[in-house]
Amino acid sequence: MNHVTSPATGDSAIETAILAAGKTAPRVTPADLQANIASEHYFTAEHGLLGQWAANGVDARVAPAALSLLTFCVLVLRNGFTVTGESACASPENFDAEIGRKIARENAVQKIWPLMGYALKQRLHDTPKVGAGPEVS
Repeated sequence: MNHVTSPATGDSAIETAILAAGKTAPRVTPADLQANIASEHYFTAEHGLLGQWAANGVDARVAPAALSLLTFCVLVLRNGFTVTGESACASPENFDAEIGRKIARENAVQKIWPLMGYALKQRLHDTPKVGAGPEVS
């Protein structure tokens, strides 16, 4: 199989490219996004099921093994809104809890970008433009 190197597309690489291009208009930055995360929480589907059983007074049972391969990340934003991400491992032999948490977190983070982008666009829309006349509908 041929491996082709793709351009750097991570959040920090994109931010570096934006800065290098001299773009200065309002935007959501990776730092803005990270600052908007108030707390983060991780658990597997197995933990969730065991917690649900405990909360309902169900005697301890053995959870299906596959549930230990599904990792969830819940990010709580500063305003209390939550976003979730998940990571599933197909082969139990490849499961690594730390890698699962990293993937689940990244999947949750990707859901924050459109939320913060919308909020920024709304603020820009609501801010009167200097020298602009009334908007015509």
